[in-house]
Amino acid sequence: MRIDGLQYANWSEKIFRQMRIGGVDAVHVTIAYHEMFRETVLNFEQWNRWFEQYDDLIIRGLTAADIDRAKATGRTAIFFGFQNPSPIEDDIGLVEINHTLGARFMQLTYNNQSLLATGCYEAEDMGLTRMGREVVREMNRVGLVVDMSHSADRSTIEAADFSDRPIAITHANPHEWCPALRNKKDDVIRAVTQNGGMLGFSLYPHHLKDKTDCTLTSFCEMVARTADKFGVDNLGIGSDLCQDHPDSVVEWMRTGRWTKTIDYGEGSAAAPGFPDMPDWFQDNRDFPNIETGLRAVGMSDDEVGKIMGGNWYRFFAANFGPAT
Repeated sequence: MRIDGLQYANWSEKIFRQMRIGGVDAVHVTIAYHEMFRETVLNFEQWNRWFEQYDDLIIRGLTAADIDRAKATGRTAIFFGFQNPSPIEDDIGLVEINHTLGARFMQLTYNNQSLLATGCYEAEDMGLTRMGREVVREMNRVGLVVDMSHSADRSTIEAADFSDRPIAITHANPHEWCPALRNKKDDVIRAVTQNGGMLGFSLYPHHLKDKTDCTLTSFCEMVARTADKFGVDNLGIGSDLCQDHPDSVVEWMRTGRWTKTIDYGEGSAAAPGFPDMPDWFQDNRDFPNIETGLRAVGMSDDEVGKIMGGNWYRFFAANFGPAT
């Protein structure tokens, strides 16, 4: 089983077919960065059209059982998530509405301070806000997973400890291996995983040691070391694949509507667009390369199976429905 914990591609029949060639059984896709509720509804509508148009390639994912159905019929299950809490605006009631529409993940922040928590680019990390704690409770109740991929350290640790259900960092790597602001320090990873949460390893070059030149061996050795340190049962892949987008889209991701200037974020003024992917992971067809690389650094077939999808499947099964 192959499950990707995060992608934000310029979706097309080509990419859906590449998923099938790569044997990708499920993907968590971003359908909102800075969109408010009504704009997000339009994105749900677009996906409804794709599900109808490409029903031989993709299906809507709401529960882990949909992954089984997708796998049995040679399709990919698509699960929705938000990289910002903007789709709930300032209305806690929209948590349940968005879950009913199909959302299964929501980040509490995207780099900046939000109404709920602090993003990883802020100078001061104030942790979960009063509204943040209430929203986490509501997310726990309905089965909308708390995602802290772009959040600051204190906020992430507080979310992991406060949440009654496991949370996720869907796409990031250990800070020790690559000291990007978005990558996570050991105490953050420990807080998430010891509470049953998941870390999805990112393939986005700004999160990789040596960026585009990162080798498959380096990446897989990092995965193996992380498994040795925190256990293999709470780790997966969250590729953060942003395939086929024009550079204007990465400006939207970083800037949204909060500034009039371009925020280069993890890039630089010299390279403001999307970075080139490593040669061993260009698109969904390359997932088998990761499996081969993990085995080459000494991971067992059972461990590789967990990393490539088994752990995400178990997490989806436990956390996408109402609290019991």
